[in-house]
Amino acid sequence: MGLSVCDVVHLQVMNNAKVKAGKNVMDHKQVEWVSVIETPVENFVRKNEFVLSTGIGCESDPEQLENFVRDIIKSGASVLAIATGRYIFDIPDRILQMAAEKDFIIIDLPWEVRFADVLQTVMEKITEVRQGERQKADRVRQQLIDCVLQDKGLKEIAHTIYRHIQIPLAITDQTGELRASRKIDEKELQEYVRTENNDLQLKTPLTDVQFSDHPLYYHMKKCTINDESFFELQIINNHKIQGYLLFQPKQKKMLSWFVMNVLEHALTACALYFVKENAIELTEIRLKDNFVLNLAKQKEQVDHQVLSKGKLLGYDLSKPYICLVGDIEIPNREHESKYDHPDKSSSLQSFNYYVQKEITYAGKLFKKRTMTTFDEDLVIIYLEGGDEAYVETVNQFLDTMERRLSELLTGVVLSWGVATEKQNNFAFYEGYEEARTTMEIGIQQHGRGERTFFEDTKINRLLMNISKKSEIASIVKDTIQPLVDYDKKRQTDLIHTFVIYNKYKGNVSQTARALNLHRQSLLHRLRNIESLTHLSLIDSDDSFLLELSIRLWMLKKLE
Repeated sequence: MGLSVCDVVHLQVMNNAKVKAGKNVMDHKQVEWVSVIETPVENFVRKNEFVLSTGIGCESDPEQLENFVRDIIKSGASVLAIATGRYIFDIPDRILQMAAEKDFIIIDLPWEVRFADVLQTVMEKITEVRQGERQKADRVRQQLIDCVLQDKGLKEIAHTIYRHIQIPLAITDQTGELRASRKIDEKELQEYVRTENNDLQLKTPLTDVQFSDHPLYYHMKKCTINDESFFELQIINNHKIQGYLLFQPKQKKMLSWFVMNVLEHALTACALYFVKENAIELTEIRLKDNFVLNLAKQKEQVDHQVLSKGKLLGYDLSKPYICLVGDIEIPNREHESKYDHPDKSSSLQSFNYYVQKEITYAGKLFKKRTMTTFDEDLVIIYLEGGDEAYVETVNQFLDTMERRLSELLTGVVLSWGVATEKQNNFAFYEGYEEARTTMEIGIQQHGRGERTFFEDTKINRLLMNISKKSEIASIVKDTIQPLVDYDKKRQTDLIHTFVIYNKYKGNVSQTARALNLHRQSLLHRLRNIESLTHLSLIDSDDSFLLELSIRLWMLKKLE
């Protein structure tokens, strides 16, 4: 592929030229440009260039001519054609020997051959070859796009790329998971992916001798694992990395302009494929999310129609499930950079992705079916039941999920409510109601970051039933309203003060420490409570009435 020095030498304009050195490499050396240069060379010559020179200025100084040729070789040029007969009559053997040692081609061009004719003829040939390669690359581009439009996968895309460039390659997604490969050492590839995932910064931009002037060259990175070199190109769409195209050319010269064009079209095809795949996945996620959310919040019987719809989405609703509801507390703004979103809703969407991923992982680990959905800042999980020791199963499931989640994200607090296992026509709705209520009770009683099981809320559920009686509600209001009004007016928290005081069984010192108050300040608050409620905190009946009223008032807020 491309125009070789051999092709140039066989042009009519070069009929009288003589190859003096490097005959054995003429088929392998590419010509991408042609120019005329005299001393000094400096940085005016680029790689794979066909250089014409008269040797002017070096005619009386063989050492200067040798330095001139040496600079041309260092520049990466493919060939040097010296016009002999005016300034240089014979190319010194020492220079020819140096060229032979460097696999560099030197041509003796008769003085009568005009440089203008050589420039025109060679450039026309370069243009012709480039045009042919461009047309061929365009045909490859169409084939790759057709792979996407005709619903073919990444394996077909990889096969098409390999068929045209004959370079081992692989395609991975953004997580490094191998999606397709052709003729590549997958063992070494996995080592490469492992290195990348472990953030060992072995990948470097290509700063060595340039082997292609294609613009894509500057976006390539190189990594060497166990003496094997991988080249990497990012698959990007809308400024986001979708995956990686990895390839292993046996020789750098294999990365010709045509090959680079094919790789560029391959990146476009892969990006389109991932966009299409993501769109399908997002649609499926939305369908599943809405289906599970309706199961949880709509009191509808799980009839044959619902079972069939669930089956289409990959759910088996005939199994018993345990409902878990989690409250998500998004980290403060100093943590939001981890999600790359400035607002809470965007942060939550990003966080939901990680939660869903870890729920799926934990479900597979414990061989349990899972169904997940999100309702604002709540995560709703239906975990397959059937075990007698379901509490242990749930705890192991949540331990695994939260441990892996904490390794990815910091500062996020999850509070869980767990319902009992149910299997009836309204099991999903009733399970959600139980789990949500249990979670809210747990947050009020124990604070955030705890797990509360429905079976552990018997006293609270008893109190909630009692609170529905109008006479009880009236007693609670008469008892606690003065405290509520005082807290609202003075911006204090006498109700919380009593809860903590009662928690420590009337121990003033422990209560003061827990509330971070001076002992006298706490005593002042306790006297205010007694004054406002007309109850004595040292009287067991009065203290019980106040505790009962506060608990009923707090439970009422959950309804």
